[in-house]
Amino acid sequence: MRRLVAALAIATALILLTLGPPAQASPGFTTAYERIPGAGGIELGAVVLTPTGQGDGPFPLVVMPSSWGVPNVEYVGQGSKLATAGFQVISYSSRGFWDSGGAIDIAGPPTVADVSKVIDWAGQHTPADTSRVAAVGISYGAGTALLAAAQDPRIKAVGAMSGWADLIRSLDPNETVALQSVAGLLALGNLTGRPGPEMASLQTKFVTGDFDGAIAEAKQISPVRSAATAVDRINARQPAVFLANAFEDSIFPPSQYTDFFTSLTGPKRLLLAHGDHATPEVTGAIGLPNETWDELATWLRHYLTGAPGDSNQPVQLKSQRGVWRGYPDWAAVGRPTTSYLTKTGLSQTATTWSTRIGAGVPTVADSGVALVSGALQGLLSIPTGVATPLVDRNFAGIWSGPTYSRPTVVNGSPTLHLTVNPSATTSLFAYLYDVDALGVGSLISHKPTTLQTAGAIDLRLEATSWEVPAGHHLTLVVDTVDPRYLGRSTLGSTVTFGSPSWLTVPEAS
Repeated sequence: MRRLVAALAIATALILLTLGPPAQASPGFTTAYERIPGAGGIELGAVVLTPTGQGDGPFPLVVMPSSWGVPNVEYVGQGSKLATAGFQVISYSSRGFWDSGGAIDIAGPPTVADVSKVIDWAGQHTPADTSRVAAVGISYGAGTALLAAAQDPRIKAVGAMSGWADLIRSLDPNETVALQSVAGLLALGNLTGRPGPEMASLQTKFVTGDFDGAIAEAKQISPVRSAATAVDRINARQPAVFLANAFEDSIFPPSQYTDFFTSLTGPKRLLLAHGDHATPEVTGAIGLPNETWDELATWLRHYLTGAPGDSNQPVQLKSQRGVWRGYPDWAAVGRPTTSYLTKTGLSQTATTWSTRIGAGVPTVADSGVALVSGALQGLLSIPTGVATPLVDRNFAGIWSGPTYSRPTVVNGSPTLHLTVNPSATTSLFAYLYDVDALGVGSLISHKPTTLQTAGAIDLRLEATSWEVPAGHHLTLVVDTVDPRYLGRSTLGSTVTFGSPSWLTVPEAS
C-alpha cells in the first residue's frame, strides 16, 4: 500500500511537468520533480517551480511543506501563480508521508529541520535568493513553517493557514480531548504515511483506551512542537508572520492563534473567516480564486520584494454574512458587554440563585460534527442549529438574554464565569446561540472544559464574528455531553450551577 501511495505521488508530480508554460513564455515557469535530501539524509519528494522569462534571478524563495496526509501537489496551483509572479517555489511532501522518506514525528525537530535543508538545496540547485525566504503552509505545513521560522534566520516571512501555535491546547482544550479530530488525524496518518515512535506510542494508548496515558505523553512532546513555546525566538528574528484560520476549525481552533498573534512583536497579520479546518484556504491551494491566498501573496511580495501592500489594519474578521472588518489589534475587535446568569435567564442585575442538572445524558445541543459542521457554515452558510425549546432542562442549564432592538455584531471571544459544583468529575460544554423569535438557534461559538472539584471557572469561548439581526437574542446552553469530544461526565452524577456567574460578549463598535 505504501509503495502504491508513493508511486501515485511521484506519477502525479511528473504529470505536472506538462502544466508549466513553454520555456519561452514570458512570464512563466518550469516544473520539475526532485528528490531533496532532508535532515538525517532522508529524501523529500518535491515539486520545484522555477520562474522563466523574468531574468536570471535570484528569485525570492517560497518553501511549502505539505499538510498532514497530503502530498506535494497540494500547493501546485498556488505555486504556479507565485512562480509566474517571480518566486522560486518548492512544494514538498512532509517527512513520513507519501513519497518522502522517514517517519511521521508530529512536527518534531527533524520535520522542522527539513525546511532548512530544502532552503540549502534551493540555494545550490535553483536561482533562489536564500536571504529572502518565506515558509508557507496549511495545517501541518503551517505549524512546521512557524517552528522553522524560530530556527532559521533566512526565513523572513511566514504564511501559516489553519495551523496551530499550541498543539496540546488545540487537541486537548481544557483537558477535554477533541475525540473526532484526533481519531481522524490518526487514521489519515496511517493511511498516507508511516508513523514514527511518538505517533505509534500515542495511538496505541489511544486505541486501547489509555486516554490518560495518551494525554500525559502528548503534553510531554507538545512544547517543542508548538510555536507558542518559541515565540521569543521568533520575536528576536522578526519575520513577517501571516496567520489565517477558520472560526469553526475543529482541529486547530482560533483562540490559540489569536493569543499567539498578540504575543508577536514583529510584522503580523491575522485573517479569520467562517468555515472548518482549511476550508477558507483549500480552493486557493489548487489555484482557484481565494481571498486568503490573495492577501498572502500581497504579504509575500511586500516583505520579500519591497512591493507595496502592508496594512495598518492587521486584524481582519469576516462575519457569517461575508462582511470583512479591520482592526489595529485583537484587543480592538469588540467592546465587552456583561450579563449575569440568573434563575430565569441573562440579566443586567445580579441575583442569588442555584440550579441543578443531571450529568452524562446528551441534549439536542452540541457542537456538530468535526470537519463537517464548520464546513457547512463556511461554504454554504448552514449553521449548526438547535431548537432551544427542545433542550432538556433536566440535563442542561439554559439562559436567554433580551431581544436585540438593532443589529449587533458579536466580535471576538465571549467569556463565561461560572460558579459550579459537580458531584463527580464532569465535562461541561458551553454553547452560545443566535436565536430567532421561534426559538431556532444558530451556534455562534462553543468551548469544552473538564473539572473535578467545585468552584468558579473562567471559560473563554472560541473567537467569532457573527451578525445578530434585530429581533433575535442570545442564548447560553451548558450541558455535559458532546459527541465531538472525549467527555468525562459520569452518568447519574449531578452538576449545580449558581451565583455569581456571568457572560461577557464582545460587540463590535
